[in-house]
Amino acid sequence: MASGIRPILSSTPLQVLLYLNSWYFAAFYLAEIFMFIYKGVLLPYPLDNLVLDVVLLLLFLALETLRIFYSWKGNLCERSLASLLSLFILFACAALSVYYLLLQTFVLRLEFLLNAVLLCFYGLEFLLGLISISAFSRSKVY
Repeated sequence: MASGIRPILSSTPLQVLLYLNSWYFAAFYLAEIFMFIYKGVLLPYPLDNLVLDVVLLLLFLALETLRIFYSWKGNLCERSLASLLSLFILFACAALSVYYLLLQTFVLRLEFLLNAVLLCFYGLEFLLGLISISAFSRSKVY
């Protein structure tokens, strides 16, 4: 290999998964909003619980956007710190997904399915993220 030429270490599978996850989360978020409207109108949903779930959904949107941004940039720029930060944010996003999967007041079957798919995305992204961080860290020239 000629001096001064570095191999590209960015993970293409991770980047494709992040792209698909960004679109999936947008659809997931819209579906959740419509399901909360449905549950708020037709089910005896306590107002305090409904407000809590909607506020957590807004927090979920903020964290997921931040996570995808850091993971996207960390992968493309081959930065271990940004990728590592995205993995830490992934744990909070996974916890919120588990909350919507199991712990909210009323869980619809569609919500269960959507959150299960989202958790599969998270698992794959976690594994690919760890592999990418490992590759970025091993290639540092000192």
